[in-house]
Amino acid sequence: MSQYSAAGVDIAAATRAKELMAAAVRSTHGPAVLAGMGAFGGCFDAALALAGMQAPVLVSSTDGVGTKTLVAAALGRYDTVGQDLVNHAVNDILVQGARPLFFLDYIAVAKLDPAQVAAIVAGVAEGCRVAGCALIGGETAEMPDVYAPGAFDLAGTIVGVVERTAMLPRPDIVPGDAIMALPSTGLHTNGYSLARRLVAHHFATDGYAARPSILNGQTIGEALLAIHRCYLAEVNALRAAVPVKALCHITGGGIYDNLPRVLPPGLGAEIVRGSWPIPPICRLLVDIGGLDEREAFHALNMGLGMLVIVPADAAATALATIADACLVGRVTATPEVRLVDA
Repeated sequence: MSQYSAAGVDIAAATRAKELMAAAVRSTHGPAVLAGMGAFGGCFDAALALAGMQAPVLVSSTDGVGTKTLVAAALGRYDTVGQDLVNHAVNDILVQGARPLFFLDYIAVAKLDPAQVAAIVAGVAEGCRVAGCALIGGETAEMPDVYAPGAFDLAGTIVGVVERTAMLPRPDIVPGDAIMALPSTGLHTNGYSLARRLVAHHFATDGYAARPSILNGQTIGEALLAIHRCYLAEVNALRAAVPVKALCHITGGGIYDNLPRVLPPGLGAEIVRGSWPIPPICRLLVDIGGLDEREAFHALNMGLGMLVIVPADAAATALATIADACLVGRVTATPEVRLVDA
């Protein structure tokens, strides 16, 4: 055993992990990728990717999947969190109207397991393929004194592009504009510290294997690992059909913190209770945690994955364009986000 291995870092394992993930990474590459895995830096042909654009604006975002990684580790399932990471990032830059170009990931572990890392990266690659996004680089770090045994962290950076004239939000948002919702698949990638605490307290015996009736046959673990939905296809369809004024990805902070970020100063919103389906896992957590409405909608997305603001007279067309879209509210002249009855 080498001194480095004795210190907890296995170079051979890192090499094996790269071999296992190589095919998945390269499957995301198109002609714009000039150098990817194996290079010291990913190289992307911007002239090719941006050809025909008049005033391209690059849009970037960095995020992670948070303590959802602990649920994945507890269940020994690593094939979904990579998709969560990419989909979250794609949705974030969608809010400004951008389409994804390329992605870079970062995985940190206490002890490197090549099969585990390869499964995570395969998920990242799958998310990139679906979004038409190249996975051009990343980092896998083995840090035994930083992370607890079995723990890992996952983060990523996305770069996309939008024509400057097509950037969102638009400045012409006015009171009375309709707010549509594209439903979430569950918690997505936020609220997991709360969820883990509540599950540990109320399902101490079965934990993530518990099957409360509200989940319709799913285990709690399965519900918590539901993949963060990507809204790229739906948003593209909506923008082709109606004048989308703004998008809002409901992540940490819920509707109260996120919706004001895309509204002009002085405007607010009313969201109508009961106008969309709340995922069973959200209802379960609200019930076992005794969460009041304000905390529930602050900590969780409560089924509101992506909000879309359109002119009131375009709402019917928007609903007809996306099968599971819901009309959930309207923009108001009062600068606050409120939940209201119909």
